[in-house]
Amino acid sequence: MSSNSARHSAIQAITTYKTDAAPLNFREMRPTDIFASNVFNDRVMRERLPKAIYRSLHKTITLGERMDPGIADTVAAVMKDWAIEKGATHFTHIFYPLTGQTAEKHDSFLIPDGTGGVIAEFSGSMLIRGEPDASSFPSGGLRSTFEARGYTAWDVTSPAYIMENPNGTFLCIPTMFLSWTGVALDKKTPLLRSGQAVSRQAQRVLSLFGISTSLPVVSYAGLEQEYFFIDHNFNFARSDLQVAGRALFGAAPAKGQEFSDQYFGVIPQRVLSCMMEVERELYKLGVPVRTRHNEAAPSQYEIAPLYEASNLAVDHNHIIMATLRNVAKRYGLKCLLHEKPFSGINGSGKHVNYSLGNAELGSLFDPGETPHANAKFLVFCAAMIRGVHRFGGLLRATVASASNDHRLGAHEAPPAIMSIFLGDQLTEVFEAFRAGRAEEAASGKKGRALNIGVDTLPTLPTDPGDRNRTSPVAFTGNRFEFRAVGSSQSAAGSITALNAIMADSLGYAADWLEREISQGRSLNAAVESFISHIIEEHSAVIFNGDGYSDIWHKEAERRGLPNLRNTPEALPELTRPEVIELYEGQGILRRAELKARQDIYLEQYCKTVRTEARLTLRMAYTIIFPAAVRYQGELAATALRMKELGLEYRTTALEEITTWLRGLQDAAARLETCLSLTETAGEGLEAARRYCNEVLPLMAEVRRNADSLETRVADDLWSLPNFQEILFGK
Repeated sequence: MSSNSARHSAIQAITTYKTDAAPLNFREMRPTDIFASNVFNDRVMRERLPKAIYRSLHKTITLGERMDPGIADTVAAVMKDWAIEKGATHFTHIFYPLTGQTAEKHDSFLIPDGTGGVIAEFSGSMLIRGEPDASSFPSGGLRSTFEARGYTAWDVTSPAYIMENPNGTFLCIPTMFLSWTGVALDKKTPLLRSGQAVSRQAQRVLSLFGISTSLPVVSYAGLEQEYFFIDHNFNFARSDLQVAGRALFGAAPAKGQEFSDQYFGVIPQRVLSCMMEVERELYKLGVPVRTRHNEAAPSQYEIAPLYEASNLAVDHNHIIMATLRNVAKRYGLKCLLHEKPFSGINGSGKHVNYSLGNAELGSLFDPGETPHANAKFLVFCAAMIRGVHRFGGLLRATVASASNDHRLGAHEAPPAIMSIFLGDQLTEVFEAFRAGRAEEAASGKKGRALNIGVDTLPTLPTDPGDRNRTSPVAFTGNRFEFRAVGSSQSAAGSITALNAIMADSLGYAADWLEREISQGRSLNAAVESFISHIIEEHSAVIFNGDGYSDIWHKEAERRGLPNLRNTPEALPELTRPEVIELYEGQGILRRAELKARQDIYLEQYCKTVRTEARLTLRMAYTIIFPAAVRYQGELAATALRMKELGLEYRTTALEEITTWLRGLQDAAARLETCLSLTETAGEGLEAARRYCNEVLPLMAEVRRNADSLETRVADDLWSLPNFQEILFGK
């Protein structure tokens, strides 16, 4: 059997692929009929719960009031009956530990009745609190390994749901995850705390405008999810894709994305079939997915839901990622959520469209027809400007990871420098305030009409400013889009930070306005004073130009904006005194909890790079080097035979192969030595810096030689599926 049998088997499997998945029948099972059919939502509770208990629980969910513990048993009993009607035999508390993944432990509803039978039991205490073993989850030194107790606490604001499996169903209950001492060991707890903080401060500002609301102000998020679908046979044929989620080796194909023919192109049939089943499963779970399309890179796609309260949006995004992975298997596909699975083409992100508001107020970032006259909007927008300027390093730290480092700063994702794009109209409005000409702000650019030039089409209104895809934080009409979150990451950390910086800045705004009004100034004068001050102090963070340009990097340095290029540079921001004061002051996380997160993420970074370095060495020594040596031997034998026959033979190919083999061998040896020394440095900040500055460059050097060999070694000797096969094998 040839050495590339796995590669050829993968290619053959694609050409003969037939799906085992049954065709979907949307006529008999319409999306409108199945939407949220597996969710214990408000409609189900209103139908099944006693009226008094429903009103009490509804008030807790909508108004954020403390839940009456006396209703827990009734809610649990009704939820159990509903789940069993859906075929559930078990329940689980879903939580998000600091691994960044979803965690669950399943328990059965059934218990012995003492007479040889069983009964179904699910009490209020079982609903409200679970107790998974917490000893194996990362805690960053907050507790000892032998201290195993951890609690999951029911999050009533995110509805329970039924997850289907080919062999049954089970009830999923979204929860927070805390230690025995109340320390947050998850991503949901600080997110919920930050939501409370931003609501408090937003309502302080609104009250000064004479605006009252019976509902909490909540943060909303729309999370766009990018991902790759490749044939699963290619995944099995490459250990780097299996273990690391990205290709550690691979020469650029003759064609990449330079023709721009993938973006918004016709979706391949097998992929579209898979997408449709993903959407059907998500409809059942109440996830309001709306958009699907090809992304820029070959085999790259996007799915995007509508806006939701940010806590629910994060929960739904975890469900989306799990559903993509699970359904892909039914179609012989592998879903890659790594931020940069293939070099030379775009990586994947998870854009966070962020806003504040509620059902009574709408979006507080909506400027209306005349943003110059919308004082409330200008105050909230100015608060975001201040927050990003003061805590840009924190936002950068929330998206720091070994995988996202490969994507940020490239010409496919925003740079690591945190800045804000406002567009021409808003920028002119704010500049007028800074210049003391608030009355002239009304002369800013107004929306124009777009003449299509086709008689049968009406004139279309346009936005007053274009979008800027190179900006990490861009104003896009009635929200801000934070574009730096990685595709595999939970958005909870970034949304928590956005809530925190908005809570801080809105509190600052409320203090300023209250002080000015107490001194006899009108509200309008106080607002003008506040906005002028914010723009004077924080306009350095506003940039409407090309974030990819070298000019911007130099200009950002002149403005004093941090450029935290990699994870070891970014993560120390979590324990900067200003960040600790921010999180403690808003009641979100304590100093020890922030330090623990920093240590956990540094440990994860070190382990990720170490794993990839070990895999780089193994693949180089056991796959690439032997294939190249065999080819070198064939070339040398051919040269010898030609010489014996007295024929001229050009040895250029042999010399190239020999040079790259020596380079590969030398780089691998140096990587092995460096890795051995770095592994003794532990997994803290200093070790992370060594992995970043020493190990990663040597991995890249090994790869450069290996990728050069791939372009010369005979195809029948090369066992790794190449990028052309992986990306274009549909």
